[in-house]
Amino acid sequence: MRRFRATAPAALAASVLVLAACGEDAAEPQAEGGGEPAAAEYPTERITLIVPYAAGGPITLMGQTVGTCLEEEFGQTVVVENREGASGSVGMQAMLAGGNDGHTIGIIAVPASATNPLQDDVGYTNEDYVPIAVGEVIPSVLAVGADSQFADAEAFFQYAKENPGELNVGVPGATTSQAMELRRMAELYDVEVTAVPFNGNAEMTTALLGGNVDAVFINSTEDVLQNIEAGSFTPLAVSPEEPIEYIDAPTLAQVGFPELVYSTSVWGFAAPAGVPDDVVSTLESAIENCLSKEETIETLGEQYVPDEFIGSEEFAARIDDIVEVYGPILQD
Repeated sequence: MRRFRATAPAALAASVLVLAACGEDAAEPQAEGGGEPAAAEYPTERITLIVPYAAGGPITLMGQTVGTCLEEEFGQTVVVENREGASGSVGMQAMLAGGNDGHTIGIIAVPASATNPLQDDVGYTNEDYVPIAVGEVIPSVLAVGADSQFADAEAFFQYAKENPGELNVGVPGATTSQAMELRRMAELYDVEVTAVPFNGNAEMTTALLGGNVDAVFINSTEDVLQNIEAGSFTPLAVSPEEPIEYIDAPTLAQVGFPELVYSTSVWGFAAPAGVPDDVVSTLESAIENCLSKEETIETLGEQYVPDEFIGSEEFAARIDDIVEVYGPILQD
């Protein structure tokens, strides 16, 4: 089974570390009582990894899996802490409060982590954290129930265009990327459906199977793939710019919406702003090693771990794109 491919740079963390090691006094450990330890010695104590959602589920699994691997990489304990609340903002605040020596890091969920500060006072901005690496990429899928009148995306969108707002589409929250893309569909292409927010996949699945919504625009997690395989869901379209082989459906771009390519959940690792660059590079390189291990890929799902590693620079660019696209909508 081919995994979703994400275009990514190979971050040359080793080169950064070599250059850092060649530095002069600035690279040497500070005197006793003189502040943070040198990055070349990192880590010098246990690492706390903040998961900004309740225990259980795929984000916690990713944190635990990569955390265990980082223990092996660094020879230091990695403690995974769940700090749920406020769409991930509570966990982000906990990470930022941990200091910028690299011993407190966290998982961020894009676009939520990037869009939260655009719409509410959540105690942080997008300048307060540094993306390290992407762990998983989960596209969205627009799906209908097995008994739907719509056999394909063309029929669904043609009906939506002729009957504005009549079709109800479940989404996992009012300000999620799925909801944002449906708003952009109306603004850019004059195709209007009514987004109905739910609290996650379980509620959305119940609503679709019970006939309470006409479709769902949902993260294609394992439960959704199982419903597709069982015939309970019929996929109409997927969100990435490129087709994905594990869902037999065209992309939204292929059915007439070339701008709608942002509804993909990206889960990755971040640290508070101010963490030394070579500490970020050390973490980036270690996470890359972890994500290349077969046991990690098997645990997380090979369709979700990017084929090509997405490091700090490209992860930051992804967040900038989300802010540029969704910012004006959220701040209307």
